[in-house]
Amino acid sequence: MKILFVCSGNSAFGISPITKNQGDSINKSDVVVSYFPIIGKGVLNYIKNIFLLKQHLSINKYDIVHAHYSSSAFVAALANTKLLVVSLMGSDVQGKYLSKLVINFFYKLSWNKIIVKSNRMQNHLGFKNISVVPNGVNLDVFYSMDKRECQKQLGWDYDKKHILFAANPTRPEKNFTLAKQAFSTLNNGNIVLHFLNNVSHEKMPLWMNSADVVMLVSLREGSPNVIKEAMACNCQIVSTDVGDVSWLLDGLDGCYITSFDPENVAKNIKLSLRFSENKGQTKGRDKIIELGLDSKTTAKRIISLYKSELVFNEKKMCKTKN
Repeated sequence: MKILFVCSGNSAFGISPITKNQGDSINKSDVVVSYFPIIGKGVLNYIKNIFLLKQHLSINKYDIVHAHYSSSAFVAALANTKLLVVSLMGSDVQGKYLSKLVINFFYKLSWNKIIVKSNRMQNHLGFKNISVVPNGVNLDVFYSMDKRECQKQLGWDYDKKHILFAANPTRPEKNFTLAKQAFSTLNNGNIVLHFLNNVSHEKMPLWMNSADVVMLVSLREGSPNVIKEAMACNCQIVSTDVGDVSWLLDGLDGCYITSFDPENVAKNIKLSLRFSENKGQTKGRDKIIELGLDSKTTAKRIISLYKSELVFNEKKMCKTKN
């Protein structure tokens, strides 16, 4: 089975690590994944890539084209892709009302199957033929490491407590303003706030294992990978109730859901730090395995979905011929 991933190639590291990791996880002996990265931003560049993709598909044959994010899916649809699976990630669904209308138009036009990352996203769209498949975590990459050794590699002070704002602060939806307000509320010179900026995915386990608390206070998410990755490292977590975070952290000691009030965020950070001092680690990794959110299990679900779509498409074609 030959699969083509259509995706943005405009991140700091080219293809998004989230997309690349999913491709790597399903790239097996009977499934071959190739990539068509959309290079360049803005409407004109995306229009240009419609013709480039159409040309690519005229030369190369694939069983399924799998587009990641709505903008890439628009390009794939307008390139007359025959069998198109679309993964919507969260920010492209939970934005403005107009974006939902555009997604609805393309869904009815030519999207064969939609994958979303949480039940909340599914309910928000309200379409039929949607599968909820959160991205999985590579447990061979994300695991618990010695905190002091990790802090030594990053040059962090052993004698201080470290909070990791697990996002790029320049992205408005990640709500760094709230993180700074909560940090000011703590008013503790023994606590340091860190954030991610051009940190490669390969370095993420090092940063997570260096932190006493991993914090996510986003305004909206799909199924935040950073939360699942932190869980796989047995980190303490404080997060707003976005995406499927409540489901992920349900019953997990040392992890706390906070409101958007800075004082409440600060209160939950204190609780998480206290847990870190008394217990050391959470059992987040066990929860990831229990929920079937490791990358290998997720890969099996996606491959099964591909096969179902191929069978359904073959039956539809047979009916058309008859």
